[in-house]
Order: sequence, then structure tokens, then C-alpha cells
Amino acid sequence: MPRAKGGPKTRQRRKKVLKKAKGYFGGRRKLYRTAKETVLRAGAFAYRDRKQKKRRARALWIIRLNAACRQAGLSYSVFMAGLKRAGIGLDRKILADLAVNDPTGFAKLAETAKAQTTA
Repeated sequence: MPRAKGGPKTRQRRKKVLKKAKGYFGGRRKLYRTAKETVLRAGAFAYRDRKQKKRRARALWIIRLNAACRQAGLSYSVFMAGLKRAGIGLDRKILADLAVNDPTGFAKLAETAKAQTTA
């Protein structure tokens, strides 16, 4: 029985890898072995950076909230603790949006938080 050396399935698998390597420089685009390594590495970076993107977004919200809290005469941690005591369950994304787009509404929230910390 002859040895199977790679027919349609092998070709399909290689074409799939080379298609993902489109746009890479030099042999990373054309040669299967280097393209396979590069595509695998790119996938690992993509996975890692999807997580980091979320971290960076949250960090930006916290920075914006802290700046808005300081203008209202509060620290970020005191503000968040006051909101928690008041039972206001808004997340940081919404709070940061309020701080940027609706300063008067945010000032009311800051007063609520300040009242909770003094009580």
C-alpha cells in the first residue's frame, strides 16, 4: 500500500495558514513553516491583547472618574464607597461617561456620595 504524502486535506490546511499570513513581510507570508510560526504567535498576541484592551479601558474610566471626583472635592475611593453605601449600582463605564458628558448630573452623584461618607 503506498504511503499517503498529503493530498487535499494537507493542502487545505496549508492554504488556511498562508491565507492568515497575508500581509506579512517576506518569507513569513510565502513559506509555510515560517508562516505557521508567525500565525501562531500572532494568535497568542491577539488573545493577550484582547484582555489588555479591557484593562486599559477600565483604567481610563478610573482616571476620568478620579479627575471628576477631585473637582467635586472627593477622592475616587471615597466617592466609590459613598455610592456603594447609597445603593447606587452604576458601573465605572457609565460613571465616566456621566463625568465627561453631564457634569451637573455627576456633581449630584458626588454630593450623594459625600453625604453618605459623612453620615
